[in-house]
Amino acid sequence: MQATLPTIDAPAVARIANELGFARAAVVPIEAPRRHELYTSWLAAGHAGEMAYLAEPAHVGTRADLRALLSGARALVVVALAYDRHDPVPTDLLVRGKIARYARGEDYHLVMRDKLVLLADRLARELGRAVASRPCVDSAPILEREWAERGGLGFVAKNTMLIAPGLGSYVVLGELLVDVELPVTAPDVPVKPRCGSCTSCLDACPTGAFTGAYLLDARRCISYLTIEHHGPIPRELRPAIGTWVFGCDICQEVCPFNAGKADAATDPLLVPRSIEHALPDLIALAGKGANQLRQLVRRTALRRISRDLLLRNVAVALGNAGSLEAIPALVTLLAHRAPLVRGHAVWALARLGAHDRLAGLHDTDPFVLDEIRVATETASSPRTPTRP
Repeated sequence: MQATLPTIDAPAVARIANELGFARAAVVPIEAPRRHELYTSWLAAGHAGEMAYLAEPAHVGTRADLRALLSGARALVVVALAYDRHDPVPTDLLVRGKIARYARGEDYHLVMRDKLVLLADRLARELGRAVASRPCVDSAPILEREWAERGGLGFVAKNTMLIAPGLGSYVVLGELLVDVELPVTAPDVPVKPRCGSCTSCLDACPTGAFTGAYLLDARRCISYLTIEHHGPIPRELRPAIGTWVFGCDICQEVCPFNAGKADAATDPLLVPRSIEHALPDLIALAGKGANQLRQLVRRTALRRISRDLLLRNVAVALGNAGSLEAIPALVTLLAHRAPLVRGHAVWALARLGAHDRLAGLHDTDPFVLDEIRVATETASSPRTPTRP
């Protein structure tokens, strides 16, 4: 007589996921996503900016059929990790920038992938059989917020973020495709949207990145501009970036659903190791060499952008911080090998009213020369800088 293999129910899947540190977990069936047309329309409108990979046929097609990621996939486990939502309180008067909260701890891609691999192993042990699986963390083409919503993890808010009841939107999502049938957690019973008439997130965006409720034009989003955009930041948007050097949390900070505390659910690996991983000293950051910077961003999401892009962002942040103490650091950046960094340093010095530091400046790069030209033309109306 053939032995009967063990089975597992949905609560057991959630329990195992919770034991591994996931704040939320649900099993959803492999079906066609309902928002695929909205996604392709968003791409057609050009709202993805330079993220051309999102429009690649293979990428778009995979979002429509999850089985392209794992042959024989029969279930999808969608999970959420909660990250630290608190700002450390500086005890100094240093000129500090801001890093998006999800990027302050260990790189969540690494943390999530490790936990998903462990989840697959646990499921295989519980089922008493080999389980083919595919962990997906951001890089895989999955409309993850839709799957999370359909699994009952939360609802998509007007700022396009998933809000998990009791946690808010300070969560990152991951998925595990498996080739075994699993009982669904909440089939087709999403958490109902609760935004009502609130538009706090839309109104708070300093760059006007939201073209409407649930519609984000990435080309104007601070997160996109500081991470995905590889060229000069549009001059008209630079002042609105403030002191963000990697990502942005403004539309989350004003959300009423993030007003409470969720400390118990926060993954300890997603807490900043020091204040420099949350609110970095901008002047010190501008002066770090390649090795020092590599050590600072090791195993964090910041390692995903180049040193040149980070220094571009730092230059903009120093200009917006309004402190004369930033001038020497910016002058040093005028000699940087990358025109992208030099040009933004020119802009920052002009914003601080330090036009005298640009006098006699020679450069051969067209972008830098144009920044010098604009800075010279605006010398008659400098911004009045202040100490931090």
